Amino acid sequence: MSIQKQGDKYLVDLRPQGRDGKRYRRKFDTKYEANQYEKHILATHHNKEWLERPADKRSLSELIDLWWKYEGQSKKTAPTYKRILKQIDKELGKPKAHQITHKLLSDYRAKHLDENKAMTTFNRKVMCLSNVFTTLIDAQEYHSPHPTKGFKVKRPRAKEMHFLSQGEIDTLLNALSGDALNVAKICLATGARWGEAESLKGCNVVQGRVTFVDTKNGKNRTVPIDVKLEKEFNTGGSGRLFKDCYHDFYSVQKRCEFGLPKGQASHVLRHTFASHFMMNGGNILALQKILGHSTIQQTMTYAHLAPDYLQDAVRFNPLGRSTK
Repeated sequence: MSIQKQGDKYLVDLRPQGRDGKRYRRKFDTKYEANQYEKHILATHHNKEWLERPADKRSLSELIDLWWKYEGQSKKTAPTYKRILKQIDKELGKPKAHQITHKLLSDYRAKHLDENKAMTTFNRKVMCLSNVFTTLIDAQEYHSPHPTKGFKVKRPRAKEMHFLSQGEIDTLLNALSGDALNVAKICLATGARWGEAESLKGCNVVQGRVTFVDTKNGKNRTVPIDVKLEKEFNTGGSGRLFKDCYHDFYSVQKRCEFGLPKGQASHVLRHTFASHFMMNGGNILALQKILGHSTIQQTMTYAHLAPDYLQDAVRFNPLGRSTK
């Protein structure tokens, strides 16, 4: 028998694909749970292609817990990732796995847009949801078709990326003080994200070079800085250089009233570095390495700021040859 009573537990032990197949062993508090699990394994893990597998009626929250077991907890931003998935589950109405269809996702997107939520936010949620099923399919824990496969996400409209002028940079730096000033200087000198600069340790700043560890793409990134700037910090040692000071920066930046769009409070420093880098004649490939972009397409956002960008339009346009 595949179900055996062991003390106060019920053990399920079976090989749905025969003696050479994978073995499934799991204990339950009740015989009913053990029977349900046995039926689920026999229905979804068999190797008889002529038998149609039934719809997976497990809840999305149960699949999220399985995803956490197999991959979620190892992700860099694990708590945030799990929080997003729990939010998706709630917003979709606690669906069963077989209820997640392209129609459901399309309605979900429409609701997002009706509530004036960003398209990028929805696309990120679909990506997170897709990762759950991809992980479980790879772990042989999900055997139905991938519910998000083939679902077309829509590109968000391109947004203007603001950057600070030299005068605005001076205004901001004059208004800041303490660690908020130092972190802002690091961002403006290296194109670092605020979190990367704020979490720097003394040992990350050595001989005119700043190394940002375990960045957004999981890689380290080293950027040279001016020796004068390096001397402004107490480098050396393994402790953090700066305390958490984002709120100090944010309040000062708001008082400066630069008219920045929502979501670009500290990120404007990264845009400012990249924009001035290109306007001053910097190389687009060098900028890609400095910013840590995985593809040149990400960096090309700043290409139009290069002094010689498409200057042939001025040289060869027909108006320049007109006598009028």
